[in-house]
Amino acid sequence: MRKQFAVIGLGRFGTSVAKTLSALGHDVLAIDSSESAVQAVVHDVTHAVQADARDEETLKALGIRNFDVAVVAIGHELEANILITVMLKEMGVKYVVAKAQTALHGKVLERIGADKIIYPEKDMGIRLAHNLVTSNVMDFIELSPGYSIVEIIAPFAYTNKTLGELNLRARFGISVMAIKKKDNIIVGPGADALIEEDDTLVLLSKNDALAKLPE
Repeated sequence: MRKQFAVIGLGRFGTSVAKTLSALGHDVLAIDSSESAVQAVVHDVTHAVQADARDEETLKALGIRNFDVAVVAIGHELEANILITVMLKEMGVKYVVAKAQTALHGKVLERIGADKIIYPEKDMGIRLAHNLVTSNVMDFIELSPGYSIVEIIAPFAYTNKTLGELNLRARFGISVMAIKKKDNIIVGPGADALIEEDDTLVLLSKNDALAKLPE
């Protein structure tokens, strides 16, 4: 389903978000006060506008309230980040995602009504640490302080065994959400699903259970 996104702030994070959403087939309005930042994405998004997003009338003129999601990607100017988040919520934007620099900043954004708070540096740091420590971890997304979604290359010890034989849920509290094979993806695999060499497993797991997985 095609959605409309507004991305405010075109630093490295905002630019990456805007370009990726556009590449995925969605309508993207990119906003920044810097002309060079806007020019850098003008051919990669639906609309790119040089504007001061702290001005409420400017946001109204851009029709921001009609967008499905607004991403406040401004990082270094905390006051602007918070002010714009407040204005977007007051204007009735359905879903506001805001970038936070610190835990305290995140709490402020939560209090003023941000629907989702992103900590890019922290999230990337967590992913990198897991990738460095466990060689077969391909990707890692922390859902909460206790649970994560992890994508791993199937351990050698798991090959040619069914999920029923491995019984990961009972043994470790790990649920297999999907098995990616060379030519297809099995979503919600049953107990009879066979793990083969070079398969990729998508797991929902308690963080402390990940260390129990074999290499």
